[in-house]
Amino acid sequence: MLNVCSPSPEEQQEIASALARIPKQPLFSPDFEVDRGRSTLEQRPDFLKVGESAQFSSDSGTADWVRIRREFSVQASFSTVQYSFSQDPKNMVETLIFHVRDPKELMQVAIEDNASAVTTPATMLATNTPAGRIKLERFGKSSVVLARCPGTEGSTPPDQSAFEVLFQSATAIVSNYRSLLAARNTVPAELTRLRSMESTKSKPPVKTAAKKAAPAASAPPDK
Repeated sequence: MLNVCSPSPEEQQEIASALARIPKQPLFSPDFEVDRGRSTLEQRPDFLKVGESAQFSSDSGTADWVRIRREFSVQASFSTVQYSFSQDPKNMVETLIFHVRDPKELMQVAIEDNASAVTTPATMLATNTPAGRIKLERFGKSSVVLARCPGTEGSTPPDQSAFEVLFQSATAIVSNYRSLLAARNTVPAELTRLRSMESTKSKPPVKTAAKKAAPAASAPPDK
């Protein structure tokens, strides 16, 4: 079982090394992708399954999401970066995934943060929400995960002060790429477009009243 609350010193070093490899001022290729959609919470897209700490709502059964993908230049250690934002009635979740170009031991690095849906996506994106989960996918090995762990009922939260430097590093990475990928503008705009499409579909077509043809003039009687 993964010890996500207090990884070993070796795993901490592995996390720190992976985060340090992520470029702060990357060179992107011209290729990019922006997607939006709505998914049932039982069948979320793969990029929304990275974090298991967020409690998704089961009331409505759906989550709206936006995904942005960019490719790094061939000189970079990573091939692509994928940012996703999802919102359901209870939570908003950001996930940032870096795919390694030539995976040997490390395959991908994922960072996640989340906030309550009582605020708006634009408000969340305007603040540096603290990272709550860091995950390293490794080739042929189990994943390395560090997550913020709340206390269980009747017990205090575990002391995670020793890992705060890792959480701060991950938070800074998300903040940097939120700007590099223009997420602060793109996400609210795409969510608005998604809801606009939905409202258009739900409106019944407007029926136009058929014009009545004027009665034909009667022919004059024969004389």
